Amino acid sequence: MGDTVYPPPTAPGASMFGNMPGYEGLAAGGSFLPPPMPLGPVAPPQPGPDPEEWIIPTLSEDIAREAFRSFVSTHSCYSKSPVNDGVITNMEPFNTYRYQLETFTETRKTEQAEKPYEGEQADFNIQPAPQPWDVPAKAPSFFTKHKEKIRVPFTSSIKECTTCNALGTVRCQECNGNGTKPCFVCNGSGRHNEQACSSCDATGKTRCIKCNARGNVDCETCEGKRQMLSYIKLKVKWSNHEDYHVVPQNSGLQIELDSVSGKQLFQNSDSLLYPLLGFPNPDISEASQRMIKDHQTKYGQTSRILQQRQTVELIPITKVNYKWKGGAHLYYVCGNENEVSADNYPATCCCVIQ
Repeated sequence: MGDTVYPPPTAPGASMFGNMPGYEGLAAGGSFLPPPMPLGPVAPPQPGPDPEEWIIPTLSEDIAREAFRSFVSTHSCYSKSPVNDGVITNMEPFNTYRYQLETFTETRKTEQAEKPYEGEQADFNIQPAPQPWDVPAKAPSFFTKHKEKIRVPFTSSIKECTTCNALGTVRCQECNGNGTKPCFVCNGSGRHNEQACSSCDATGKTRCIKCNARGNVDCETCEGKRQMLSYIKLKVKWSNHEDYHVVPQNSGLQIELDSVSGKQLFQNSDSLLYPLLGFPNPDISEASQRMIKDHQTKYGQTSRILQQRQTVELIPITKVNYKWKGGAHLYYVCGNENEVSADNYPATCCCVIQ
């Protein structure tokens, strides 16, 4: 059989990619691509108050006490006495609104790339390459993070591998190209314990396992293919950017409320959102207007905004006052999960391991 026939190299010079419309930044190592101009937002129906649906039932003492008990059980240094012997004296609701804004974006970046040639079509300059934002890419479901790498059509060409000079192999570094290594038993002397070394048959050498005694190994760059496929790689990234605003509730609660859920009062989504200017609580209206403007300005410059979603929740917060051993104490029960916050728990011990 004759030798394998390889297609002739067709790779353009590095500067030729930089002259392609839409890919001018490749000469500088690649860059993020500005997205097409979006359409303006359309005002949706604004939420209005609905007293019957927007009321959260008052927390009962039994539920408050059980939530407290569950909280204490997760702290090994907390005594159960305040739970078992404490007397609830007052419970105050401080329910508050939380506004969430999500902006789902697509970002595109191009860069020059190479891979071992495996018979792909060298389609460079067969026809003009599509603009970066015109290359088809299947987006995931809205608000789902994902990444994709795409070979841009009509940018692929073949070039010889410069690492191995198109030989497909390079000298084995383990044996320095000899195919053999000094015997590890006799250190290359051929003798061990004043006798002929049986490990190497007194030759002082053993076969190099890495190259199978060939003296060379497959080139890691081209994986033995001798040629490389040069092309433009499009890196597409879908991201979901989230921000929250919680209306101050003046209860004294010092924790963030990002780990709890509440009752959803309103939600809408669109390619570009319009602020909730008619929301009954002006703090939510202001936050919606400010955050939507910030997101559209911040992410619209370097990414394509595919979808935005805004959600308003009513977060239940109950301040529980109780007495224990003559002292007044308190804790908070928050969210649908009845998460407890009790910063100044009155019965803790100091556990020290000697």
